[in-house]
Amino acid sequence: MLSNLKEHPADKILALAQAFKDDPRDQKIDMGVGVYKDAEGRTPVMRAIKAAEKQLWEAETTKAYVGLIGDPAFNTAMRGLILGDAVEDARLASAATPGGTGAVRQAFELLRLANPDATVWVSDPTWPNHMTILKYLGIPTQTYRYFDNSTRAVDFAGMMDDLKAVKAGDLVLLHGCCHNPTGANLSLAEWGVVADHLSATGAVPMIDIAYQGFGDGLEEDAAGTRHLASTLPEMLIAASCSKNFGIYRERTGILIAVSPDAGIAKVTQNNLSFLNRQNYSFPPDHGARLVTMILNDAELRADWQAELEEVRLGMLALREQLAAELRQRTNSDRFDFMAHHRGMFSRLGASPEQVEAMRESHGIYMIGDSRLNIAGLNTKTVPILAEAVVAAGV
Repeated sequence: MLSNLKEHPADKILALAQAFKDDPRDQKIDMGVGVYKDAEGRTPVMRAIKAAEKQLWEAETTKAYVGLIGDPAFNTAMRGLILGDAVEDARLASAATPGGTGAVRQAFELLRLANPDATVWVSDPTWPNHMTILKYLGIPTQTYRYFDNSTRAVDFAGMMDDLKAVKAGDLVLLHGCCHNPTGANLSLAEWGVVADHLSATGAVPMIDIAYQGFGDGLEEDAAGTRHLASTLPEMLIAASCSKNFGIYRERTGILIAVSPDAGIAKVTQNNLSFLNRQNYSFPPDHGARLVTMILNDAELRADWQAELEEVRLGMLALREQLAAELRQRTNSDRFDFMAHHRGMFSRLGASPEQVEAMRESHGIYMIGDSRLNIAGLNTKTVPILAEAVVAAGV
């Protein structure tokens, strides 16, 4: 049996991380893997997480299973964080998942149960796992234009022109904030246009929101998602706690479904429980419990939000520094988009050959499509990157 297996292509991002580790140079910069790092290159444990873990260690009395959809308190807390009061609770169904990737996978599985003939519309470009999961599940896909390589901004006219072809019941996958890999986001006015179009066509939005709090702030980053939820009868939301709580290895995520009414929400909840049972039974609890403790405790939540804001402002400062360094070195404003993008990622606009040249000459590691993780920089390495960009002729 096993002799019939074939090797799958290596994950490019993980391969890049290994190449970085194998590089013997002291001066090298890792901007590949999408993990937040501080100025010392560490991915720290947030203060509120540490405090909650200490409390949990003292109070926890069992490691028994919690439930197929996870702790109800986690579901309630995350619904509030993402949606606020945008939609009444009776219309919501949700289930904890192993990370944001687990939420994305379960969302696609739910779509296949609800409408096996649906097409999923995905931004070009998007997070690579979106497409690989959809391909593995055999779900039809179409792409819509999203990023203008010349302006490094959202190609909104192209996006809406492509989305004219969506049909009722199709799923339109959107990034809630901090678009991965481009860093270019829709404005609130553009979210409104998207909502109107989806309402007119009967297509259903799916929001992947993995970086809430990394862009313009917790509330601001959720504004587009909340607008769709308050406007449309149905939507799916896949959310991750890996980044904004810094609990990558705890694999903490949630899938939320907005239904037209309470009756359909009840059936949807049953289906989410069913899917969890088929795929992994009970979702991980440790990270979800820490998140719940933080969101439900005023002191822990205030400290978490303060540290998250420090992280956000730190990345924004690096963006502004990089834009200024490139403006000074090139005597042009063509890299000012770096300061306007949000989140960890941006597309630099370099060719694969230029990316390779920067790797060879300056030890700079970024994805071949020139996606760079701004959190891989610090104030000392920003000038090194700027120098490499100019030397490579980007």
